[in-house]
Formats: sequence, structure tokens, C-alpha cells
Amino acid sequence: MAVDFTLSRSQRDLKRRAREFAREVLRPVVERAEGLPDPQEAFRATRPAYEAAYAAGLTTLFLPRELGGGGLSQVDFLVAVEELCAVDPGFATTLLVNGLALKPLLWAAPDELRDRWVRRATGDPTGRFLAGWAVSERGGTANFDHPDSRAGVQLVATHDRARGEYVLHGEKHWPCNAGGWDLQGADLTVCIVRTDRTAGGTSALSAVVVERGAPGLSFEVIDKLAHRTCQNVTMTFRGVRVPEENVFAHGDGDLLVNRAFTWSGPIAGIAAVGVARAAFEFTLKWARTFTGGGSAPVIEHQAVGNVLADVAARIEAARYLCWKAAHYLDRHDGQGQALAGMSKTFCTELVTQVVNDCMRVVGVNALDRRFPMERLYREAAVFPLYDAGNLAMQRRRTWGVMTDPGYTPDVFADGDPLPFTRSMEGIGTVPGVR
Repeated sequence: MAVDFTLSRSQRDLKRRAREFAREVLRPVVERAEGLPDPQEAFRATRPAYEAAYAAGLTTLFLPRELGGGGLSQVDFLVAVEELCAVDPGFATTLLVNGLALKPLLWAAPDELRDRWVRRATGDPTGRFLAGWAVSERGGTANFDHPDSRAGVQLVATHDRARGEYVLHGEKHWPCNAGGWDLQGADLTVCIVRTDRTAGGTSALSAVVVERGAPGLSFEVIDKLAHRTCQNVTMTFRGVRVPEENVFAHGDGDLLVNRAFTWSGPIAGIAAVGVARAAFEFTLKWARTFTGGGSAPVIEHQAVGNVLADVAARIEAARYLCWKAAHYLDRHDGQGQALAGMSKTFCTELVTQVVNDCMRVVGVNALDRRFPMERLYREAAVFPLYDAGNLAMQRRRTWGVMTDPGYTPDVFADGDPLPFTRSMEGIGTVPGVR
């Protein structure tokens, strides 16, 4: 079949509906919420838009139809995400993290645990269901697959066999959604925990569902530079007890982390494309009308035209890399760790270049908060740092895949499968040692 980037009729309709929602429903909410000084209030202020998104099916597009979700492919989901992020990447991150929490249940949880929570996510009568994903810790998480048990994930889950429970002690830092609308917890938070105190990260980690209102769990909201409409918290676990049936992926938490951030890689990439596009759209309109004190709009000047031509080309290239990565994941059951990492790192670093170049065209007026450039500049700064930071987790996963004999420079161009294995993990955790 020939290479074809043509959107289908259903994809064009999805794009139209997502754009209408973003511009007509989300934008008015965000304009108020983003400026609120209290980060939790900024997050809470988006709830009307979230409820509207839930009613429209936007919060569960990525879940299978047989469990009440939208059943979209990864490529389809990217089409919708770009439109949301062109208006507000923070709100879109709330939706993305629902996926980071719920998709692992589809991949690795027993049927009963999976069906219970996914059906609750798709069948909530209030339209407020939130799922949190908790991997990051204050000491850093890039080396979650480190061979030393004292490194990596240190939220410890101890098995109390007599009571049929696991007891959690430790902390998570930066999880999104986990505090819930009222800081009493998301409906569920999927946490990566250490279930073996003696082993390294490739065999000691598991996943656990922590339910809302669990005794011994507290939250502190993080006040951050941008993405202010999504919530990030520090979670402190002091003897939090969970039923042993809530623990899954025993000893395979490392593989779950890698697969989750593979799924989200092109999504984060297309989110960056949405922000870059928003900056370009504003700048293009500006350049067509603003004269800079001259006799013609600045777009008539060669320097400005060259900058805008480069910006447009970067956005096109980034979008199609994300589509390619998503298409590969759709074809190979989520196995595309290196390509997904490439799309995340390339696109999320490109957006900072695009926004900066757009600000050069707009000039000093880009600093005026009546215009969107100042906010887009802040939003762009987030992308290389979040969703498995570029300098560590995302690039390290790509690097690990490249060390495998099965990797060739044309494997992704040819569309050949390349399953991810534990032999690709651990690279760089101890310099010079695998």
C-alpha cells in the first residue's frame, strides 16, 4: 500500500469536532483559569470544560469500545489532541494522564481489575472521573531500571499476607491528576512501586491501584511555571493499605513504565505541535498586518519571510513524525519504543525553537500579556521536561533499542516489527556497565 497522509472522512470530522470544542468550550474556561494564582483553583476551574469533554467522549477516546470507550486508533487520537493543545496543553495533559493510568490496566491487569476500573472511567454519571499516574519521585526517576535496589523507585509496597494487603510507604513527586478535584484523591491512581527491596529495577517493580480516599495518603499541590490548568502534586504515603488484588504486573513494572511512555511519546509530540501551530497562526496574522513602522506589512520583508518559512516547515515535519510513530504503534501492538522516543524528543524540543522564532517576528510586543506569545513561551518550556524527560528517560530508551542487533537504520522506514526486551533496558544507569 502506498504511503498516504490523507485524513479519512471520519478523521476530518474528528478534527473539526475537537477544534470546535477547543475554541468554543475550552478557550473561555482557560482564559479565566490560567490566570488564577492558586494552582489547585486553576485546575478546578477547568472542571466545567472537563465535564463537557466527558459528555462528548473526549476523555475516553483511547479506550476500547467494548468497555465503553471511543475505540480510536493512536493516529486518530493524535488528530484530536493537536486541536486541544493549540488552545491549552494543560487541559489536554489531564486527558493524556487518564490514558497513562488506564492503558496499563488494559495491558497488564487481570480482567476483573481492568474491567472494573475502565468501565467506571467510561460510565461515570458525574462526568468527573479522573485517573492519576504516579511514577516520578523527588529523588528522580530516570534510572528506574537501575540494577541497585537503593536507586530508582523507592515507594515501597510491603506484602502483609495475613491481611491480604500491601502497605505503602514513601513519596511520589509530580504525578498529574492524582490529587483529584478536591485533593482527596483521583478516583484511582496507578502507582509504580517497589515490591522487592533487594532486587534491581528490572525485577523489583510492580503497579498498584490506589483508590480515592485511602487512609494515610496526603497531597501537596505544586505551583508551576506553565501547564497551570493541569494538576501536579507531591503524594506522601504513610502506611497506605491496598488490597493485594489491586497489585498487578508483579515484577514487570519496568516494562510497564517503558510501554506507557512509549504510548504517550507521540501524544506529547503532537501536543508540542499544537502549541507551535498556535504560535505560528498568531504570528502569521501579525506579520500580514503589522508594519513595524514601515510602509508594508513585515511579511513582505525577506528576513521575516525566511523565518516563517522555516517555522512552517518544522511544524509540518514534526506533525508527520508523530503520525508515523503513532501508525507504527497501531500496527505493532504498542511496540515502537525507539520511534516513539524520537517523536517525543524531536517535537518537544522543536517547539521551543518555533515559539522563539515567532517571538522574534512579533518583536517586543510578544512580551505583552494581552497577546498569547508570553503564555506559549512558558508552555513550550514544559515539553522537553515532562512525560519522561528528554535528556534521560526518552532518549535513553531510544539508545537502548539501538544497541540491539535487531535494530537497523531502516527498520522504521520499512515498518518492520522490533519488540522491546529487557536487554534494551538499563543502559546508562551505571556508566560503562550494562
